[in-house]
Amino acid sequence: MQLDTLTVSVQDRIATVRLNRPDKANAMNATMWQDIRRAFDWVDAQPEARVAVLEGEGRHFTAGIDLSMMMGLAPQIQDPCDGRTREALRRVILDMQDTLTSLERCRKPVLAAIHGACVGGGIDLVCCADMRYCSADAYFSIKEIDIGMVADVGTLQRLPKLIGSQGLVRELAYTGRRVEAAEAREIGLVNRVFDSREALQAGVREVAAAIAAKSPLSIRGTKEQLNYARDHSVADGLNYIATWNAAMLMSEDLTQAMMAGKGAAPSFRD
Repeated sequence: MQLDTLTVSVQDRIATVRLNRPDKANAMNATMWQDIRRAFDWVDAQPEARVAVLEGEGRHFTAGIDLSMMMGLAPQIQDPCDGRTREALRRVILDMQDTLTSLERCRKPVLAAIHGACVGGGIDLVCCADMRYCSADAYFSIKEIDIGMVADVGTLQRLPKLIGSQGLVRELAYTGRRVEAAEAREIGLVNRVFDSREALQAGVREVAAAIAAKSPLSIRGTKEQLNYARDHSVADGLNYIATWNAAMLMSEDLTQAMMAGKGAAPSFRD
């Protein structure tokens, strides 16, 4: 898949989506926001891609939203009617939210491999991933407060559910302070910290390979159920999984797994 600001490849059933503006610290310009949605829509549609790894090229994962994009926004939405200008801005924000939600909407698990800076829009982005891993040099910051705005594309909605502490989320959102890798692991923002970027990439691919070896139908269903359960009551979630498995349980994947026997790895279709 050819994109202007990302590279996308698939090897051994693992899709690698790499932010690719290293000269700009992978700052998220207007093209990148749209490319992110295109990339994960593509991963979702490709049968041979069973899991995705999201990473960044260069010294940093991402410096967040490209400020030149924000500065160029006013002429794009300007209308003689103030109400229509505000409506246009709202539509821009909603569209940016949707570009990142594409990671959640993708049926395949997304593993974020984070090194260096992950700030501002980068937090919004990785909060949409299924799991987050980082190298020891990584740091995180809800940077929007330092440019006089409220984070508006997902951090304030998703981060409290990831780390489970309203007080800590509020501290980070109000101060914009840096969270180093060790603290990120301690609060549950990342699953694991690796000593180096090379170890990070190898470790995340090991996890991705383990996921890719499982039943693709079951992995997709598990992600669907976890996302649903996060935003609904236990009773709603139980009802949904009953309906889901009534439809999906009796699959060839189940037969393959049952027939594989002890010590034999089942082989699943994409």
